[in-house]
Amino acid sequence: MINNISIKLTSLDGGYKNMGLEFNADEIFEIAEQIERNGAKFYRTAAHNISDSNKKKLLIDLAEMEDEHEQTFKQMRNELNEDEKVLTTFDPNGESEEYLRALADTRVFYEKKINTTSFKEILTSAIAAEKDSIVFYIGMKDVVPAHLGKEKLEVIIKEEMSHIRLLSKELLAL
Repeated sequence: MINNISIKLTSLDGGYKNMGLEFNADEIFEIAEQIERNGAKFYRTAAHNISDSNKKKLLIDLAEMEDEHEQTFKQMRNELNEDEKVLTTFDPNGESEEYLRALADTRVFYEKKINTTSFKEILTSAIAAEKDSIVFYIGMKDVVPAHLGKEKLEVIIKEEMSHIRLLSKELLAL
C-alpha cells in the first residue's frame, strides 16, 4: 500500500531538485488525469488547424486515446481505499491540489506558443510531451500497488510509446 511519494523536478540546468512535497495515491492519479486531459486538448486544438484530412484524423485519434487514458486513471483513482487517500501534509487551503494542477499543466502537454498550422511543429511538440508523460508514468508505476492496476499503467506506457513511434514516423515522412 502506498501513502505518499516525493516528487523530484528537473531544473533548467538538467539537475534534480527534491521539492520535499509528498503526494498520496489519489493526488498522483489526479496529476495523471490532468496530463491526459491536456494531451487530448492539445491534439484537438492542433487538429482544428490542420486541413489535411489524414493528418487531422491522426490527431483526433490521438486525442481519443488520451481520453481513454484519462478514464483509466479516473477508474484507478475511484478504486483507492481510504488509507490511500489520506492527506500526508497539513493543507487547509488546498495548495497541494493547485500545485499538482500546475505541475501537470506546465510539464506535460502544457499550453505554449507553437505554430499549430505547422504539422512539423505539432509533431515535435507532441513527441516531447509524450516523452514527459512516459517519464511521469514510469515513476508512478513504482508506487502503484498491483491491486490498483499496475498492469494498466504498463499498458498506458506502451500506448504512449506507440504514440511516439507513430509521431516520429510522421515527422520523418515530412
